[in-house]
Amino acid sequence: MRRRGVVAGIALAVCVGLAGVPVPASAQRAESADGHDWWGFDFTRPEVVATGLEAPWGLAFLPDGSALVSERNSGRVLQVRRGAAPRQVAQIAGVAATGEAGLLGLAVSPTYRTDRYVYAYFTSNVDNRIVRFRLGAPSLQQPILTGLARAAVHDGGRIAFGPDGMLYAGVGDAGQAATAQDPRSRNGKILRMRPDGGVPWNNPVPGSLVYSLGHRNVQGLAWDWRGRLYATEFGQSTWDEVNRIVPGGNYGWPVVEGVANDPRFRDPIVTWRPAEASPSGAAIVGRTLYVAALRGARLWVVPLDAAGGAGVPTARLVGTYGRLRTVAAAPDGSLWVVTSNRDGRGTPAPGDDRILRCPPRFGWWW
Repeated sequence: MRRRGVVAGIALAVCVGLAGVPVPASAQRAESADGHDWWGFDFTRPEVVATGLEAPWGLAFLPDGSALVSERNSGRVLQVRRGAAPRQVAQIAGVAATGEAGLLGLAVSPTYRTDRYVYAYFTSNVDNRIVRFRLGAPSLQQPILTGLARAAVHDGGRIAFGPDGMLYAGVGDAGQAATAQDPRSRNGKILRMRPDGGVPWNNPVPGSLVYSLGHRNVQGLAWDWRGRLYATEFGQSTWDEVNRIVPGGNYGWPVVEGVANDPRFRDPIVTWRPAEASPSGAAIVGRTLYVAALRGARLWVVPLDAAGGAGVPTARLVGTYGRLRTVAAAPDGSLWVVTSNRDGRGTPAPGDDRILRCPPRFGWWW
């Protein structure tokens, strides 16, 4: 029988500063009146840098400051610059978009200036896979990981390079919950690989790409100032999560959802009800984690502490722009937020889908 997480009481959560004590939804603050985060970003005057996108999903910046954006259903990769219309730079061959599946995450090689590689996670007719290609020859796609189970739901799809130069991938359980606890399966996991898809020598299990297990559907990956990895995860019907990821950690799905207080599993540092979150993309700037919420239609701002725990989250942009898919820190010091109102579950407004640019609080780089 599945156990559900028991969230600590409000009084305990309000004084959270201790690592490992999750912040429940009932203790979280609403958006402040002026929309500002101290030493953060100004959410009162976001600049619209792109409109008319079709279910954008992945976002990654090139060294010149422009962004690459994937469209889930069309399979296109667009280049976005401030003050210019988005321009198609690649068409990913073999994308089979249905439900939550399609062209999902993007990542730019940390050595892009020399190797020119862009990475894409997408659903094909037979699997989920990761390929790499160069913008100068986008039709020449080199698969580096294939054979991940695909489905119309729970495809994961977020990829990102860590500070160690390795490529990480959030892989969903593809609707088969038992795979998350099967160490032989790569579904329901966070994977860690070399840029060529090989297994790093120092992964938790020799010869395995599995970095952590017990995940339902991870769609956000971000690292803090100490190089610690955090992941956002969709719950089933009770608790969405932010987890601090440790090598070899087991995060409980499908045995538990939310806080288990079970020594076999690692508990989340933040939980939300799905109506408030359904968390997708994540970014860390300074000591703050930003989480894009789909069903919750808001941007969660989560303070992080030195021990790897979380303070009380604050909601920004609540209902203003609809479903939010991705958030990313831009090279110029701003924060970019991607909407997802044309994904089949939202209510598109004129101009959707959009990319918003939130300037730094005090105008740095502005």
